[in-house]
Amino acid sequence: MLLENRINTFVEFGNFLSQFSRDKIEKKENVLFNELFFEAFEMQLKRAKNFNGWFTEDNILYAFESWSNLLTTKNLNNWTSTYSFKNEGKNVAIVMAGNIPLVGFHDFLSVLIAGHSVVVKQSSNDKHFLPLVAKYLEHVEPAFKDTIRFTEEKLTNFDAAIATGSTNTARYFDYYFGKYPNIIRKNRNSVAVVTGNETEEELRRLGEDVFRYFGLGCRSVSKLFVPKNYDFDKLFKAVFDYGDIINYKKYQNNYDYNKAVYLMSEFDLLENGFLMLKEDTSYSSPIASLFYEYYDDVDSLQEKLLQDKDDIQCVVSNALENGVPFGQTQQPSLTDYADGVDTLEFLSKL
Repeated sequence: MLLENRINTFVEFGNFLSQFSRDKIEKKENVLFNELFFEAFEMQLKRAKNFNGWFTEDNILYAFESWSNLLTTKNLNNWTSTYSFKNEGKNVAIVMAGNIPLVGFHDFLSVLIAGHSVVVKQSSNDKHFLPLVAKYLEHVEPAFKDTIRFTEEKLTNFDAAIATGSTNTARYFDYYFGKYPNIIRKNRNSVAVVTGNETEEELRRLGEDVFRYFGLGCRSVSKLFVPKNYDFDKLFKAVFDYGDIINYKKYQNNYDYNKAVYLMSEFDLLENGFLMLKEDTSYSSPIASLFYEYYDDVDSLQEKLLQDKDDIQCVVSNALENGVPFGQTQQPSLTDYADGVDTLEFLSKL
């Protein structure tokens, strides 16, 4: 199958996803195989929360919108133009996480766009959408039928592996996949560097980085670095519009539980009724809370972040070089690779 065919197939899927947005879900004309798949996706969208309580319709539609915007001819051509793919594909195993909707799609896309076959082991927390995606791709391009396989059993018959999990599961992955070419990902979190000079709009956008997907993604901001004597009331005021999140039961339960733990431990807390701020040197904060740490100057902070780069997915900042703009952590481009490892480069060399 030619690269052009592979790209065109994913473009058609992006066009299909364009029917599902947070503004409205609307069946469009001239979308391939709509009669087979529109209702199936719509039904799965409605049922998703029954399988995973964190998968709200709004968050799933946000993921659909994001991928629809990325899967264009221009984006896919630009992305693949700097790589040289071999004609003979390999079998690549993918072990996927399940923390946010379609979190493993970039790996899935990368393997197939590079001309390889994929063996997917999904997380039980997110295992209903990707098989539907695969069926859609196979209808658009029948040649994909021989290149996509899902399994719940032990992974076998593969030449390379991409595995995403926790720091603990990474030890198992190292043992199991160590003799194969591999990409193994561990826990990472994202941080924001605040100077005190941000506008209210920038801080409001920071709320998107904190609350989108309930803070469960590796690109979700879980920690703030702030200057001494920072006025946290400015932040609380700016993110006030996100307050409805506390009405979601699973989030509320986490808020109440973590608040009780903090209070029993006699930690000093700042809170506004739906978000807790706790001074802590760790990067990974529990749901409904955000750690913060003071810094003296931007240069020394930048050095610290560089030293801790293996724990950090991305840095939100308008003060640091290469910082992600406020509100953009959950809008990565195709070249924003997890852990900074170029997946397509890895696949092109197999």
